[in-house]
Amino acid sequence: MSVKIYHNPRCSKSRQTLQLLKEKGIDVEIIEYLKTPPTEAELSDILQKLNMEPRALMRRNEAEYKATGMDNTELTKEELIKGMIATPKLIERPIVLSNDKAAIGRPPESVIEIL
Repeated sequence: MSVKIYHNPRCSKSRQTLQLLKEKGIDVEIIEYLKTPPTEAELSDILQKLNMEPRALMRRNEAEYKATGMDNTELTKEELIKGMIATPKLIERPIVLSNDKAAIGRPPESVIEIL
């Protein structure tokens, strides 16, 4: 089983989710998405697996949300995705991918259903 986590080591929920996966003995590929953001295709695929629109995966309380203009309701799906890649801090975390499915680790236990 291939499991990936889009991880931010400074985020407690991300650390808790990673710890949960390790406790279950799962070998996890860790992607520190602030250093290595997903590509447009990868983020589109993640959104499809989550069955979410881009704005629903955005951290709208971050200062960068307004500062980068991502709060503009006229932006297209593609523009929002590009904005998330340009400012990966806006991407909700952690995201776990497994078995061609995705889940957000909020709460961390929510990722168990896709394993």
